[in-house]
Amino acid sequence: MRITIPVAKVLAALLAEPEAERYGLDLMRLTGLASGTLYPVLHRLRAAGWLAADWEAIDPVAAGRPPRRYYRLTAEGVAEARRALADLRAAIPDDRPTWGGAGPTEAPAW
Repeated sequence: MRITIPVAKVLAALLAEPEAERYGLDLMRLTGLASGTLYPVLHRLRAAGWLAADWEAIDPVAAGRPPRRYYRLTAEGVAEARRALADLRAAIPDDRPTWGGAGPTEAPAW
């Protein structure tokens, strides 16, 4: 699976509490992603077998809201997400510039 920034944000949010079930709005708040970005990511993760999804069993009239769809990482998803995020961290160079400081690592003058 291609790990884009939105995918990495979703995986990181789900890995923060791997056993927790999260619904869409909760994930939107945790990741800062809009629904048009979040739901395609969730769909891709489900298609890859990394994510399970189940509808909440409530009476919408009694609850005063529609049922939520809860998402959680599968066992494979936890292992793959940890590996993917570790690979992503390893790919980031340690010598990247620290802009705003003094010396040769100052921000470029654009």
